[in-house]
Amino acid sequence: MAGCRRLSGSSLREVLGEAQGVLFDCDGVLWTGERAVPGAAELLERLSRHGKAALFVSNNSRRSVTELERRFSRLGFRGVRGEQVFSSALCSALFLRQRLLGDAAGDSPAAGPVFVLGGEGLRGELRDAGLRLVGDPEEERGPVRAVLVGYDDQFTFAKLSEACAYLRDPQCLLVATDPDPWHPLSDGQCTPGTGSLTAAVETASGRKAMVVGKPNTYMFECIVERFGVDPSRMLMVGDRLETDILFGKNCGLDTVLTLTGVSRLEEAQAYMASDSPAAKDLVPHYYVDSIADLIPGLDE
Repeated sequence: MAGCRRLSGSSLREVLGEAQGVLFDCDGVLWTGERAVPGAAELLERLSRHGKAALFVSNNSRRSVTELERRFSRLGFRGVRGEQVFSSALCSALFLRQRLLGDAAGDSPAAGPVFVLGGEGLRGELRDAGLRLVGDPEEERGPVRAVLVGYDDQFTFAKLSEACAYLRDPQCLLVATDPDPWHPLSDGQCTPGTGSLTAAVETASGRKAMVVGKPNTYMFECIVERFGVDPSRMLMVGDRLETDILFGKNCGLDTVLTLTGVSRLEEAQAYMASDSPAAKDLVPHYYVDSIADLIPGLDE
């Protein structure tokens, strides 16, 4: 059972020593806004030198994998490749390609267009996966096969109405990139997240969305398919109990909460004291103040 213990000393060396690799959330873990968390780049370099995989799982659907790769480089993380990054945008594209295209030819009716609530980063991942989007110049008219809800800072009543019109067709899928209800801003305020927009679409359409991002296990299924990792030897490091830590639990991973982002230690301790089994699922195995605290476990 997860015990929310500070990870340090001999326990830290043992946990990291046995690990095949580490899955990291990005926002609030590796960076906050446009500033890297101190020590984060060094930690990734040490993991690489010790032959341990570093993989990245982000619910942020605003940026394409290519854009995230550039952001890693801009913030001082050397050697991070796009193939190590699994965003909710990429995994939503993979999920929809699997569901809509399968082994069918591209001109199959099942490969009809997708209506997207989201920005160009998300739309680009879908196009790269071979999917056609409502509104694209080359789009062929036909039944819309899916509505995908991502982070959309241009969300309008007109977009909501259009999504609901497509969803009257029971064959049209409703998919959401992630469930995050809000995101912290650098000034301490919050902005609505994809989960808030998804709730609006679900309420207006009477449909329930399939959520691709954390805490759903689909991201990890994509990782296992690409890298063949052993979940019993992987760590999940994140800053959000309801997504990152629950994701790790759902995937059978040991979990580490870092306190540089959204969730506070007091929240984890309250969940641990609860009698609710669902609350227990949100308790991390370990916590650290910052992921820089993991560096001594890889001393050379």
